[in-house]
Amino acid sequence: MWPIVTQLLLYIFFCWAEEGKRYGPVFEEQPIDTIHPEESSDGKVSMNCRARANPTPTYKWRQNNWELDLLNPRYSMIGGNLVINNPEKSKDTGKYVCIVTNEYGTVRSNEASLNFGYLDPFPAEERPEVKVKEGTGVMLICDPPPHFPDDLNYRWIINEFPNFIAMNKQKFVAQTNGNLYIAKVEQSDRGNYSCFVSSPSITKSVFSRYTSLLPQPETAKRYAADIQVAFTDTYALKEQNVTLECFALGNPVPVIRWRKLNEPMPPSAEINQAGTVLKIFNIQPEDEGTYECEAENIKGKDLHRAYVYVQAQPEWVEHINDTERDIGSDLHWPCIAKGKPIPTIRWLKNGESYAKGELKIRGLTMAHAGMYQCIAENHYGVIQANAELKILALAPTFELNPMRKKILAAKGGRVIIECKPKAAPKPKFSWSKGTELLINNTRVSIWDDGSLEIVNVTILDEGSYTCFAENDRGKANSTGTLSVTAATKITLAPSNADVTVGENASMQCHASHDPSLDLTFIWSLNGFVIEFDDDSGHYERHFRNDIGSELIIRNVQLKHAGRYICTAQTIVDNSSASADLVVRGPPGPPGGVRTEEVRDTSVQLIWSSGTDNHQPISKYIIQARNPLSEEWKDVKTEIPNIEGNMESARVVDLIPWMEYEFRVIATNTLGIGEPSIPSSRIRTEGAAPNVAPADVGGGGGSNRELTVTWVPLAREYHYGDNFGYIVAFKPFTENEWRKVTVTNPESGRYVHKDDTITPATQFQVKVKAFNKVGDGPFSSTAIIYSADEAPTESPTGMKVLGIPTSTEVTISWQPVIGQTILGYQIRYWRSQDKQTAAHRLQLESLDTVVKIEGLLPNTIYHSDVCAYNSAGDGPRSHSFNFHTSKAPPSQKPQIISAVKSGSQYIITWQHVTPLSNESAVDGYKVLYRPNGEHNGRVLSTAKHSIELPAPKEGEYIVEVRAVSKGGDGAVAFIKLSSDTAGILPSILGILLPTFVLVYLEF
Repeated sequence: MWPIVTQLLLYIFFCWAEEGKRYGPVFEEQPIDTIHPEESSDGKVSMNCRARANPTPTYKWRQNNWELDLLNPRYSMIGGNLVINNPEKSKDTGKYVCIVTNEYGTVRSNEASLNFGYLDPFPAEERPEVKVKEGTGVMLICDPPPHFPDDLNYRWIINEFPNFIAMNKQKFVAQTNGNLYIAKVEQSDRGNYSCFVSSPSITKSVFSRYTSLLPQPETAKRYAADIQVAFTDTYALKEQNVTLECFALGNPVPVIRWRKLNEPMPPSAEINQAGTVLKIFNIQPEDEGTYECEAENIKGKDLHRAYVYVQAQPEWVEHINDTERDIGSDLHWPCIAKGKPIPTIRWLKNGESYAKGELKIRGLTMAHAGMYQCIAENHYGVIQANAELKILALAPTFELNPMRKKILAAKGGRVIIECKPKAAPKPKFSWSKGTELLINNTRVSIWDDGSLEIVNVTILDEGSYTCFAENDRGKANSTGTLSVTAATKITLAPSNADVTVGENASMQCHASHDPSLDLTFIWSLNGFVIEFDDDSGHYERHFRNDIGSELIIRNVQLKHAGRYICTAQTIVDNSSASADLVVRGPPGPPGGVRTEEVRDTSVQLIWSSGTDNHQPISKYIIQARNPLSEEWKDVKTEIPNIEGNMESARVVDLIPWMEYEFRVIATNTLGIGEPSIPSSRIRTEGAAPNVAPADVGGGGGSNRELTVTWVPLAREYHYGDNFGYIVAFKPFTENEWRKVTVTNPESGRYVHKDDTITPATQFQVKVKAFNKVGDGPFSSTAIIYSADEAPTESPTGMKVLGIPTSTEVTISWQPVIGQTILGYQIRYWRSQDKQTAAHRLQLESLDTVVKIEGLLPNTIYHSDVCAYNSAGDGPRSHSFNFHTSKAPPSQKPQIISAVKSGSQYIITWQHVTPLSNESAVDGYKVLYRPNGEHNGRVLSTAKHSIELPAPKEGEYIVEVRAVSKGGDGAVAFIKLSSDTAGILPSILGILLPTFVLVYLEF
């Protein structure tokens, strides 16, 4: 019970203390920028404002610097919150400020805007259809309707809601203007497109009238990448997320690559799967720079660059707090903010403009008391700090801070007796010992703050001391007694020690002291007190009869070397002695690693030796890393062994045109030291490639084409900028090699188009790499063949095998003879559809039979077939028709009994009557399988019953379904078990008609 009572009393006390403390207004909530939807059904807008103060404050509001008449019924106040009833755009749009006042002063809130959001419908006019050739790019314009604010999200619908277009490498929706870009139009892009616009601020969406996109059949022509969506110079706020968009038209669809010029990408950068959007999360000042988007296909590349500036809202470095100052004193109130651009500083006093920049006031008076606001602002934001300035004026008093009644001082030492009364303005001080007035001399000093200092204390200094304080408002005094104790002295100082890493070390320290006082020992290393309770476990401390302390250091490490100080301490004085611990171990890290004389495969490395940790350095190890591997690896040097007295070496066998960092590690007889800080990153000079591409081959492709392929060289073999490939080829019948240049360093393919190339012609080909320095060696010559001609014959004899079901049909045809083909392509479409809507089925084999699935029941289809090879499609066969069956019966057979007769079960069901749009029932299929398994025996019957063997053990499942030309109908099932007596209907006899069983493997 008592703990509860105690907590209650404490709560009452704190409430009373808070109630008793009087202070000016301090904001707890300020109004924020608000957007009210014009179409909102809520007839109110609230601008919030809350402040704590004692006594309770009053609130006022200003709109566009005009004070609001809060008696107007359009406004109401809830606490400090302003509620606008039935808001109107013409009257209520503007800037709002909350002003809070009590007897200690006035504060003014941040300025907050109230705007009205809207998103108008799209115009009702039809949008014109867009015709575009297959293989070319297109842009569909969104043209969003009038709106506010400008924070729209864009998506596109195709044909019907909510069939949204998924963005990929081919399609892109720009969030800057809402336009839809298709890099390469195909027949599958045919459809009706609508721009879907959403405003998250007012939670409203609208969509445009449909635009019909009509791809026009034409042989697709390849064209170079052309960037259509490009980010501009961007200003971003620190710690915001930044989105950069880049999309290009082109055939083939271009590949998008991102990079930051001359710097690595920010670690928080992410590129979407299609490569069209770069997002930088939580952007920082170091992420500022030029960003580059490159779009490339085999026909060419396009490049775009823009700068990302990282700005910052104001942020406090130092701001004002509630302050008390003596009347007549000076005030310098620091208020410092950082940001980009650098914020300006202005001041308000009691809600009114007061000053700019640094605030300094000399000779404070009571008129300076009040509420002050320091406001820091730049283009990106405003912050404010509020504080109350109180001016104190009172006579000296020791009630809150009397002098200590008993003061101790050590003989021969120094003592300071504090005198700190509360007074304003600052009082004048004087001291007396007993009845003797003290004056400054060689041993006694009276400080400006009133403290009394006595040095070289003797026993004669014992006695009663009184401090007198006086200002223009009155005077006061306070008295304490000084007692002198024996001095503390070190009697056994710690001794220097010399150890090797891993050994133990110990130090002793003894002292004498006044017997009336407690003595403690404190150990420190290089000025920092040793923590004996940490987790390292290296330090131990042992006490010796209250007069000494022993420090033990176990498993000494290099970090334990230095000066150890033992301090013997009482509450009155202390005495110290020191000793040095030398720790011998592996060398420290070398310093100042830098590079000179950078060449293509070598670099001169220079460093300065680090600490040898009291053991001479025997040799150095040099390591390097590059972007191909983050792992540090030993490198070769011109002189294999780098002796300990050397501070430079030439690193050799480096990769040309490669970025490197280097570090140096020193060793001695006690081990390997810590590595140096890495050198600045350098790039070796370029050199001509010396490696030829591998696996040169090719062949195939479209008619009149020669396709050459190879394995691209890894980055480490590029050896320079402007890297690419030279492809050489010639027919066997010619002597001159034709050469072409491929500028994409990642490419491993070149397609040469030439109408003079005859099909299946034998060519010699070879490939070599090049860069801006020179060419590398050619690869071995390979033999390839130009592309075949597309087939010139069409398949014949198309026919249907068997009877089509409701969803499947099997068709066959006569093969194309005497031509090179890779397979066949089958088209099929409903009779009411156009051929352009046909489904295509690619058969990548020479089979001449195919099953078409997923058809619609009771539907007439047209179909044709063509042969194809790497050069393209051949002519199509004559189309022929087939008619799918009606759908199978949808009704399940109703099982009405399962009767056990001896070792058999007789299962009976009702006949299934198909609907008018369903196929007639030809019979029934029964699957008899163990429970939990999918396989079993399949039996067929034309009757409505079947006889099955009773299970010998466990459960069996009997599945019954109707069979029709359209396929199998819905399934009914029943479970049978070895101990089931049978299921008898009320009107069914024991004997059933005889029937025939047909056993099939399922």
